[in-house]
Amino acid sequence: MISRYTNPEMAAIWSDENRFKKMLEVEIFAAEAMSKLGIVPKKAVETVKKKAKIDVKRIAEIELTVKHDVIAFLTGVVETIGPEGRFLHLGMTSSDVLDTATAAQLIQAVKLLIEETKKLSIITAKLAKRYKMTPVMGRTHGVHAEPMTFGLKVASWYSEIMRSLDRLNFALETVSYGKISGAVGTMAHLAPSVEKYVCQKMGLKPEPVSTQIIPRDRHSIYFSTLAHVGACLERMAVEIRHLQRTEVAEAQEPFTKGQKGSSAMPHKRNPIISENICGLARLLRGYAVTAMENIALWHERDISHSSTERIMFPDASIISHYMLVRMQGLVSGLNVYPQNMQVNMDKTKDIVFSGTVLLSLVDKGVSRENAYAMTQDAAFDARDNKISFEEASLRSQDIKKYMKPEEIKKDCDVKSQFKNIDYIFNRTFKK
Repeated sequence: MISRYTNPEMAAIWSDENRFKKMLEVEIFAAEAMSKLGIVPKKAVETVKKKAKIDVKRIAEIELTVKHDVIAFLTGVVETIGPEGRFLHLGMTSSDVLDTATAAQLIQAVKLLIEETKKLSIITAKLAKRYKMTPVMGRTHGVHAEPMTFGLKVASWYSEIMRSLDRLNFALETVSYGKISGAVGTMAHLAPSVEKYVCQKMGLKPEPVSTQIIPRDRHSIYFSTLAHVGACLERMAVEIRHLQRTEVAEAQEPFTKGQKGSSAMPHKRNPIISENICGLARLLRGYAVTAMENIALWHERDISHSSTERIMFPDASIISHYMLVRMQGLVSGLNVYPQNMQVNMDKTKDIVFSGTVLLSLVDKGVSRENAYAMTQDAAFDARDNKISFEEASLRSQDIKKYMKPEEIKKDCDVKSQFKNIDYIFNRTFKK
């Protein structure tokens, strides 16, 4: 991933240094397990642990000749050890090392994503509670529907963030599996205790039935989860983009001192953070599709998956982390304009309470079809003659037959829409 979208914490997890470190851990733990079985001398294991070093440049240099990343890794490490290096990788295949090391990296990555998602949930919860009872126009199809509160809008974001957190925790459990089972998973040259020992030391569980690799449905869950996280952030970003439009102007991204919005138009303050997040979410969905296609391989394995995974594992993880951190900054610095929300609500006056009056008419015995026709006529009267819906209802002979003026007035009060906001917040933000 390009440096523009890379934060150091996640980049470190997917660095060559960390990857080779995890691969070396797998090899050393396997040698330790074999020493307990008398296959590898204990002194040789101590020598390996003491002398083994990783030289990323040397490994890359060797790979230019051998054209095999694990062989290059082993050759480079053995050069730093000496004769005892021959006890590494006994009975093992490349995927024993790669897949188990990758699982360890995935645990690091998911835990970091969980941490950042929790931070975002806290920031979002504070914003929701701050504007819990701030009226804003709810829109469907981009058109004024009924009043809601800005806090309720943000509470919906929070609720989805928490579901993303659940998915990340599920993904963490799903990818936490390793394998030390040999060429086609038969353990023909390895004792089961070796796999058990290595996985325990790496914080993993043994894959129940591995082929030459860990089945890729596990990884597809990870990438699908990242796509869901991206979609969650995109939903927030799309809403903020709409709210920042000049014609709406109800909320606006933070704009720092010295920031410039356009090279040609100095007045511009564009929703660049939200737009950036929307674009990156598309990449995550693409990776999820590729991960699904990686599940079906020829027989016990081929390497059609590995070329994509070299890109996907670091890139998708880094992008997701970047998006979560950037959304934290956006939500924490979001400018909210309640006065503009009220101005926009006033554009359609109280016409948006037609549904409330409709229900009152039904409650008084009017059929829903007739009640709909009555309130629609009043709504169109209000719109065409630029009067309030309350006034239009009061001069509707049909509505006046069933409702008193004070009842109409009550139904046209925004407070009538918010009587259950406390209930929704209480069940959403459980202590």
